[in-house]
Amino acid sequence: MKVLKFGGTSVGSIENMNNVKSIINDGDKKIVVLSAMSGTTNALVSIASKIETESIKEAIEEVESLHKKYVIVVNELLTDEDLKAQVATYVSERFNFLLECASKVFSIEVENEILAQGELLSTFMFNAFLQQEGVNSQLLAALDFMKIDAVKEPDVDYTKEHLNKALEVTPEAEIYITQGFICLDDNGAISNLQRGGSDYTATIVGAVIQAEEVQIWTDIDGMHNNDPRFVEGTQPISNLSFDEAAELAYFGAKILHPQTVLPVRADGIPVRLKNTMNPPASGTLISSNHVENGIKAIAAKDNITAIKIKSGRMLQAHGFLRKVFEIFEVYETPIDMITTSEVAVSLTIDDDKNLDKIVEELQTIATIEVDRKQSIVCLVGHSIVNHEETFKLFQILKDVKIRMISYGGSRNNISLLIDTQNKIETLQKLNEYLFELVTL
Repeated sequence: MKVLKFGGTSVGSIENMNNVKSIINDGDKKIVVLSAMSGTTNALVSIASKIETESIKEAIEEVESLHKKYVIVVNELLTDEDLKAQVATYVSERFNFLLECASKVFSIEVENEILAQGELLSTFMFNAFLQQEGVNSQLLAALDFMKIDAVKEPDVDYTKEHLNKALEVTPEAEIYITQGFICLDDNGAISNLQRGGSDYTATIVGAVIQAEEVQIWTDIDGMHNNDPRFVEGTQPISNLSFDEAAELAYFGAKILHPQTVLPVRADGIPVRLKNTMNPPASGTLISSNHVENGIKAIAAKDNITAIKIKSGRMLQAHGFLRKVFEIFEVYETPIDMITTSEVAVSLTIDDDKNLDKIVEELQTIATIEVDRKQSIVCLVGHSIVNHEETFKLFQILKDVKIRMISYGGSRNNISLLIDTQNKIETLQKLNEYLFELVTL
């Protein structure tokens, strides 16, 4: 059995839903994971924000506006009157629930319940559409089997047990439709896997059922060798290893949730990235195989803060680094890059909500410099340092001021820290040096 995930754009219009139906209706049994329709999650985030700030009138207006859009979609999507009535009733129930949320005391639990409505709506509607079209499909409720533990990691044992139970009690079908993104937390309350989490749902499910393959369907022909939003002429990459894909996802490649490949990597279950708008395109295959060496792709991660920690006694001060890392651990703030010298440590973080507290504590042991509005540009490929063309990336040093360079934590990654204002120029220059002037 395969697991196929479709993003918001893929179910964002009647035409695209028909494309998805054509892709999945091939006679093979599969589980299909859906995101919310494009634009819905952003609207729900805005509604939650209005409720949090007690702008209740505006929140209600946004709920009613979004409801009207769904009424239009239901009327255009469904022609079977019985199915249309069922879906219209369900949609009304979901939006009545959102109106009820506007009168609740705001909490993270209320926010998570609001954000869950997008996937509940898209899956119910799409399943009804498939049944109308004569497809043998059934709905699986992700909240019956998807769960995270106290540290927000997937509870794989729970998911396996409860997914198998759900499949046992659900009528036999060729296609099972379920929600991405949403789950239960360790207390049984509604939670989620964060933005892009539908990818993560798909690979968790794929690992649990030992899928033949997990397919991630989006609106682009696989992972590209640079960011097509900023660089012209980028090319899709035919093959990536799990390690290479994980590095690219973590350091900014928007096509994948950062944790996507983790559940399937140990079992070697391949992940294929495909384009809903262009199904014949081969896309990108992510597997255990290293197809070639050298730099394959470039990604960039924004909203980075650089912290320089300088101490004249650092070199001979036993336990200095331990003290530094303990401060970040206390405030649950992960570190992306780190470099050291005899008298200083430079590191980066992408979560600055506790920055002031961190800096205050660091100042008791060292002199601190903070640089905001930084970006990490990540170059990924197997055995980068051993490849004969890798030196060409350092031509960037004559064009752009580099704040930090990091290599060694992974053989597959060289990271550059730059001012965000120089990001687009850096991506374009690196593309020219590495992909236009040489063929790897």
